[in-house]
Amino acid sequence: MSRVALVTGAARGIGAATVATLCRQGYSVTALDICSGGLVSPGVGYPMANREQLDAVARAFPDQVLTAEADVRDREALESAVNATLVRFGRLDAVVAAAGVVVGGQSLWETPDEHLQTLFDVNVHGVWNTAAVTVPVMLAGADPSGCRFVAVASAAGERGLFKLAGYVASKHAVIGIVRGLAADLVGTGLTAVAVAPGSTDTPMLAATADLYDSTPHGLAEHQGIRRLIAPEEIAATIALCCSPAGAALNASVIRADGGFGG
Repeated sequence: MSRVALVTGAARGIGAATVATLCRQGYSVTALDICSGGLVSPGVGYPMANREQLDAVARAFPDQVLTAEADVRDREALESAVNATLVRFGRLDAVVAAAGVVVGGQSLWETPDEHLQTLFDVNVHGVWNTAAVTVPVMLAGADPSGCRFVAVASAAGERGLFKLAGYVASKHAVIGIVRGLAADLVGTGLTAVAVAPGSTDTPMLAATADLYDSTPHGLAEHQGIRRLIAPEEIAATIALCCSPAGAALNASVIRADGGFGG
């Protein structure tokens, strides 16, 4: 029986690339996204993905992808998506928490409370909710030792970035969630990993560049490879973390950042 994954933030960017990569490796995938199309919360200055983008991801693999509209801040909606996954595919082996937003452009002391709240609601509580809903299902499955939880953090999760204190704090928290979860999972075989991308060619990076009055390619000059990372490159790293072969990565932060800061 093929492995089954659930991916949040799946309509575009790293999430969409991860769905495609896993499908090409034979997975069945529930592709989940908020699909709001508009602005999700205070401070987010760029539109979210829409339903058409999510459907396009599914059309590429019509027999392998189940779509789900859900906000990762809504635990009941996540539970419904997991239940639909079990009905359609019968199991759950890997979860990728890729949904996230960037908000910034101001010093810490100038950042409005509601902007910080947005970052923690989506980036932190979203990952927490995703783990809280999916990990018990994987533990109750036929092969917990082959199951994986992967959270998309950021190069910002281990360093400070100018005028992005709230975002930095939220991505540090994602890494903390993964490490705490890995400790809770000792002896189960189910593993938890954080993947920390560098400047990747996504709408979120374009929004980040706007905060600095720069361009995505300008941000890429801060990483050793001196180019943008393709979402498919991050997806390949995530796919390894999702695989049974990825067990040794447990509790790690996988720096897929092209040598950020080099």
